[in-house]
Amino acid sequence: MVVLRIRNVHKRKYALICLCIAGFIMYRYLGMPGRGRRMSRKVGLCANTSQFTLEGEPFRIIGGSIHYFRVPRAYWRDRLMKMKACGINTLTTYVPWNLHQPERGVFNFQTQLDLEAYISLAAEMELWVILRPGPYISSELDLGGLPSWLLQDSSMRLRTTYPGFIQAVNTFFDKLIPKLVPLQFKKGGPIIAVQVENEYGSFGKDQSYMFFIKEALQSRGIGELLLTSDKHNTLKSGGVDGALRTVKLQKLNQRNIQELTAIQPNNPTMVMDYWTGWYDIWGELHHVLPPEDMVSTVREVLRRGMSVNLYMFHGGSSFGFMSGALADPSYRALVPSYDYDAPLSESGEYTSKYHLLRDLLSRYKNTGGSDSLPDMPVLHYKEAYEPAIMYQHLSLWDALSFTEGPFKSAKPVNMENLPVNNRNGQSYGYTLYETIITRGGLLQSGDNVRDRALVFVDRSYIGLFKRRSLELAVPDGKGRRTLSLLVENCGRVHQGRELDKQRKGLVGDILLNNIPLRDFTIYSLDMKPSFIDSLYQAPWKSLSETPSFPGFFMGRLFAYGYPSDTFVKLPGWEKGVVFINGFNLGRYWSIGPQQTLYLPGPFLNSGINQVIVFEEQEGDFKVHFEDEADLGMAADIQ
Repeated sequence: MVVLRIRNVHKRKYALICLCIAGFIMYRYLGMPGRGRRMSRKVGLCANTSQFTLEGEPFRIIGGSIHYFRVPRAYWRDRLMKMKACGINTLTTYVPWNLHQPERGVFNFQTQLDLEAYISLAAEMELWVILRPGPYISSELDLGGLPSWLLQDSSMRLRTTYPGFIQAVNTFFDKLIPKLVPLQFKKGGPIIAVQVENEYGSFGKDQSYMFFIKEALQSRGIGELLLTSDKHNTLKSGGVDGALRTVKLQKLNQRNIQELTAIQPNNPTMVMDYWTGWYDIWGELHHVLPPEDMVSTVREVLRRGMSVNLYMFHGGSSFGFMSGALADPSYRALVPSYDYDAPLSESGEYTSKYHLLRDLLSRYKNTGGSDSLPDMPVLHYKEAYEPAIMYQHLSLWDALSFTEGPFKSAKPVNMENLPVNNRNGQSYGYTLYETIITRGGLLQSGDNVRDRALVFVDRSYIGLFKRRSLELAVPDGKGRRTLSLLVENCGRVHQGRELDKQRKGLVGDILLNNIPLRDFTIYSLDMKPSFIDSLYQAPWKSLSETPSFPGFFMGRLFAYGYPSDTFVKLPGWEKGVVFINGFNLGRYWSIGPQQTLYLPGPFLNSGINQVIVFEEQEGDFKVHFEDEADLGMAADIQ
């Protein structure tokens, strides 16, 4: 009897387990739209009528942009879960060519840049995906996401059918597209649409270019719906036959929508980029869009039956030297924060925009599953660590022996054409140009400094060249002296018709008393991880009361237990770059608006963390860590 009872108990347990498994299978494969048996996956996303259909069923895209390259990989899942919990059903992301192919023949699709893993994670989160592979993406990235080595060709015409550009695009797409083909909807993946280039109507130099990009995608196996995306006044010129036109905007204007429907009256209307905020520029204010304005526009878009993508849903950070710049009306560089005043903050915090948006989207039942939205994930803890006291100093001049080079040249050589990085040139950072002078006088840049140069005579600072300051007095002196120009690439322009002219460093002659300087020694200071790591062997000195500038300063951050997110703040420092455990966190600059750099917990070790600051002119010798961001004084977007 005892044995029989035990067997009956086991049978009941096994029956319960089987029932749970069966219930899970039914829930996963029968209860969720877009997954499993209910979709044959033969047709995909269609735009043949006034409303999208997905496998023949009416479908509205409620999308949000999160860029995998701007979010630590350890936080991908967290950010996508927060997106899902807000009621978003589609993830959109750009693909940055310059990060995936830093040199000719060198491709990186690993770790932080593992695009396949990111798209697969979206599928696991039951999010559809609209992919925007460029090759040009803008996205406020250096050169709009195009690799700088393209500019080694003095005749290069970017975003055209110029042979040198086309050949490079084909090489990149040969690597990229085969990774994406199996992830398409009709192959069982989450990709329901692919965008052809980006905002070509505002550039529009070559009518055959968009056809080439479309064919480049389709010939390599892209078979899902194709889209183009432009501002309302360039919709016609930015499109290509066989691709649905979509619009970008921040304020919903009836006339703008009418322009789109006039071009394609029998197709769905989609706002591919509804700008939830804006990016920030050094020396200006932090841009914000009032939450009520954002949610009222989204509400009206949905009320009219349109589809929408929120750019950005979560902006993240343009770590390192990733940020772009503007050329019109004058050159202005972008800050590293890509907070964008988005519904999810730079560090993944919920904002009032998020809560208002979630309340609105909870009324739309096309996010899959039950009537209610998933629970909001718990937020990560933020920590104000003890300040890192800088205890060692390395002069820039003592670090030069750890650079690749130096190189001799009769005339100045721009950054992209330096024979470094396997002859792919220098992409980012600083370049030092040195030559011998025998007299003082008037030094003239002729606007050939891109973008900013600290000027030294015998390593003593004498002044600054930037875009609008074209002359500098060199003091008189005896004998041969060394004139040094430390030139910073502050970021290549990311949009507009000046892309071909984005070479950096010294791009022409520098004149002393109207005579061109000659015979340069050139050092490439791209600040890559390998360079920062090599500095461990440099002759660091104990920090004195009067260290020389420019220079590197070293300190330590102690993080006990599981490291938390924090924010780096540098009051008393002027301008430079922060490295944490060799990773380039980004630039800081006292002119603001951005006052803190986001430091994600996954970038820290439990215990000792190395902090290196490269400072150009002035330092406080202490680095602070706050528990909240400071992006500067805010101003509403006009």
